[in-house]
Amino acid sequence: MLATQVRQKDSVFYFVAYPAQDLLEKVQFVSRYYGEGEQIAPEPVAEDDEIAQFISKIERNDKAFQRQLSRPKVRAIKNFYETAVTQPPIPGTILLFTAERLRFQPTSRSETAGTLTEPEGKYLVIDGQHRLAALEFYAKERPGEAGTLHVPCIVFDGKSEDFATEMFVIINSTPTRINKSHLVDLYERVSWASSDKKFAARVVDLLYREGDSPLRYRINRLGGRSQQEKWILQAELFNEVHRWVSADWKRIERAGTDARHAERFYRIIRDFLKAAERVWEDAWGNPAYFVTNSVTLKAMIRVCANLAATDADPEDGRMRRWAERVAPWTEMRRTFRSDGFYERFPAKGQVERVAKIHRELARQASVEVARERQR
Repeated sequence: MLATQVRQKDSVFYFVAYPAQDLLEKVQFVSRYYGEGEQIAPEPVAEDDEIAQFISKIERNDKAFQRQLSRPKVRAIKNFYETAVTQPPIPGTILLFTAERLRFQPTSRSETAGTLTEPEGKYLVIDGQHRLAALEFYAKERPGEAGTLHVPCIVFDGKSEDFATEMFVIINSTPTRINKSHLVDLYERVSWASSDKKFAARVVDLLYREGDSPLRYRINRLGGRSQQEKWILQAELFNEVHRWVSADWKRIERAGTDARHAERFYRIIRDFLKAAERVWEDAWGNPAYFVTNSVTLKAMIRVCANLAATDADPEDGRMRRWAERVAPWTEMRRTFRSDGFYERFPAKGQVERVAKIHRELARQASVEVARERQR
């Protein structure tokens, strides 16, 4: 196929005007898979709703970076293809990726224009899945019109799949394009993410998936689309853990930042939350109390940071020691009842309310609040 080779710094990629039917045969639709406790319950799919049927069958895996396709968005784009006349239906480029190294043969007249081989396998779509899904149905209903379309594509080849993930994050890293929680999932797979963010993301992932974590499957990784009871958004939990990590980063770096040390950091939070679960008794996880909602969980993690600064070791017996330390919280259960909670902790917003709850919990447990953390 004809292609234009583009060089930018150390990167080489290709621009291709792909015939629509050929392109649809060469792309692979994927969506990110979440394991037990995080899967979205499938909605009933009408037999006559081809788009819904198509989306429900898309391959899902835990290495993918794409979210689930939106049925209304696919239908809206398909409608645009049908109604666009003077405007081009697909004016923007589709970004494609293959790990295979493609062969480019320049023409005799140009170094940048030539022929490019196609991959043996299928392309991953970095950006443009909704446009291609809509094109799939447009081509079924109007094959004659679709047969005249050429889709502008950028092809990246010969790199690891982490390259595709990183490109996806770069393109979608504004708040209007992608949920911050999804970015947290991908921090470890992008090269430009700072070491402290990668470390914090690893700790949050352990809090979500480890069998002994009090927050297992209680962290909302899917925003409003989750259909299970959740206590805290992953992005909010990440911000709190990262706040602690960044304040203590010099010491963490000296000790080590690999997976083993992230697990050690995770065990500190796990032991503290287990101690808290014990002393809160029936208020823990009870919707009648604001004990396991986001503001209180964030405040408790700050108390954990203060306590860990002086009493993290020895690890043996730590949960018992800390349960004794925060035992006064048992008598605070009435203060954290849902009715009247916001009146008992008045604040201008969540930031101020978390700080206020943190100070009160620390005071009751006789835990010193470090000056820099209070600021």
